Amino acid sequence: MDAKTASAGSKNLIFEAVIKPHRSLSYRAMFMVMGAMLAVSLFITSEMAHLGAWPVIGFNLADMLLALTLFWLNMRAARSCETISLSEESLAITRTDASGRRTSFSLPPDWLNVVLEERPGTVPKLLFSSRGKSFEVARALGEAQKRDLAQALSRAMHRWRNPRFDNPQLR
Repeated sequence: MDAKTASAGSKNLIFEAVIKPHRSLSYRAMFMVMGAMLAVSLFITSEMAHLGAWPVIGFNLADMLLALTLFWLNMRAARSCETISLSEESLAITRTDASGRRTSFSLPPDWLNVVLEERPGTVPKLLFSSRGKSFEVARALGEAQKRDLAQALSRAMHRWRNPRFDNPQLR
């Protein structure tokens, strides 16, 4: 998760967070692991063919196809992301799924609350609630990251609702 408070260059953007699912391997490392798996599988398959255990070859090929498919699905799922942007006019949530489709939601921040719904034994839900409706965000984050994001969003909304004005007459 990358969260930042808006800089002076952006006029009405108060807060922005980009949430991406965590992946422990980079693309290069993933391809290296898949290459090593294929090399070991080829070695085992050739040994089994040399020993005459032909049925093992089919199972080994099916096993490698399954592993490569699961790695491919994992790499594909890593392309998804979620962006939360708080501006003076609205709170915009843009989700991009693994296939690249984008969905956007916009909520007025006037009556918006950030709610961290505790659930025993599981990761809490991070919700935006307004006027009886709630909307879950940051599903890809863990418990600590959701708590940090909820705090940062609450602080940003507090700053938006309670601006500090520089009045020279009060100095």
